[in-house]
Amino acid sequence: MAYPDDLLGEDEYVVVHKHPHWKMLVVPVLVLFVVVGGGSYLAALVAPFSWHLPAWIALAVVGAVLVVWFTLAPLVRWRTTHFVVTTHRLMVREGVFTRSGIDIPMSRINSVRFRHGLIDRMLGCGTLVVESASDEPLEFDDIPQVEKVHTLLYREVNDDPRDDWGRGESR
Repeated sequence: MAYPDDLLGEDEYVVVHKHPHWKMLVVPVLVLFVVVGGGSYLAALVAPFSWHLPAWIALAVVGAVLVVWFTLAPLVRWRTTHFVVTTHRLMVREGVFTRSGIDIPMSRINSVRFRHGLIDRMLGCGTLVVESASDEPLEFDDIPQVEKVHTLLYREVNDDPRDDWGRGESR
């Protein structure tokens, strides 16, 4: 899904647009399986009793609440979280009902680092650490292909049109 063009400046375009890595959806999917499996098992246990209908309704209500809270909400949160690098800034937007965001102009970024452990490396994600001119370093977790994003962001930060060094020309 492309980032909305009406939120960009005239000469600005999107270089990278990512959602968090899919690994953050593993636990919500497991919760879905456990709730459905557990609910089905409990429904089968109470089936022989005369009060099975109210028990099934209670199980359905509890199951629905658990699925909405622990599966649907994280899925929507994942889908509405955007990590966007444009030619002019780094943007992060997140939230469903209460949206929050941060924009860091490329000219204010001092350094870009990344880190990922063994599991992150196997899954192809990691944490991107951005140091800007004014604040503490900002950490963005679960960025897919973090090394590529790091390289692209570094190139955007250091892409000065007045700088001919990057094009193989000498001064």
